[in-house]
Amino acid sequence: MKVIRKAMLAIATLALVIDIAGGLYLQHVALDNPAHHVDPKGIFRHLAHRGPFLAPWLDSIADNALLRDTFITGHDGARLHAYYLHAPHPTPRTALLVHGYKTQALDMLHIGYLYHHELGFNILLPDLHAHGQSEGTHIRMGWRDRLDVGLWTEVANNVFGGDTWMVVHGISMGAATTMMLAGDETPCCVKAFVEDCGYTSVWDEFRSELRNRYGLPPFPLLHTSSLLTRLRFGWDFMEASALHQVERCTKPMLFIHGDSDDFVPTWMASPLYEAHSGTKGIWLAPGVAHADAFWTYPEEYTRRVRDFINACSSEM
Repeated sequence: MKVIRKAMLAIATLALVIDIAGGLYLQHVALDNPAHHVDPKGIFRHLAHRGPFLAPWLDSIADNALLRDTFITGHDGARLHAYYLHAPHPTPRTALLVHGYKTQALDMLHIGYLYHHELGFNILLPDLHAHGQSEGTHIRMGWRDRLDVGLWTEVANNVFGGDTWMVVHGISMGAATTMMLAGDETPCCVKAFVEDCGYTSVWDEFRSELRNRYGLPPFPLLHTSSLLTRLRFGWDFMEASALHQVERCTKPMLFIHGDSDDFVPTWMASPLYEAHSGTKGIWLAPGVAHADAFWTYPEEYTRRVRDFINACSSEM
């Protein structure tokens, strides 16, 4: 019996070690690889190659050095960076554009084109914590980032005149950040939100990735990694819920998702849309994979965003 008990204890210990090691590995892969490398010329070339219609606008803001830098101190003391660009003509209309996972502010310039060139908005593009030129050692999946984006709304309001009409528009992790922010109390200048392919929660997104990439169930690995994230960073995967925040949102929101998205699965769009009880709209872009709605349907994307914003303006 002693031998059996020792063997069972050894197996249990080994299983625990493997579980903790797996949880740490998942945390490292998902959160410990921030995107600090900044290559503006490379990003401009990539965007112009992907959408040649962007090239003249990109050249104009690059050649005339129209993008300006600004910095703030985030909620955790990190020095955070953003670019801003005044509208072609003076206007209070402003868009704050939030990039996705392991990308950076300049990767949102195609949406910047939509707001600045097509709609005549001022734009501000922050680098999230541990991305681009912003300090930070780990990715926060939007949950703590929402606090910093809240600070950026105040910066944008001040930079662009102090009496702005602002929309916050995010893609992927930036969309989750946008929805997470939307459930908090936001300044009165923030009038509407646009989320493009955001996830319902960090838990749901990581559970989906575990299944799709590794064929693994959430228990016990995801539970362990979430606990370790709580111990190390002060938040966990279940707490970081865009869905719960959308339920609290009282301002208009447009939901966009590709109907062929298997990275942030398309099914997530429905509960998010249903959770919002106020003014809202939804577009499931046909045949579109993750974060590709604008690239696949640039004119349709622009029209839907313009129509939603105009409808929100008429209600104010």
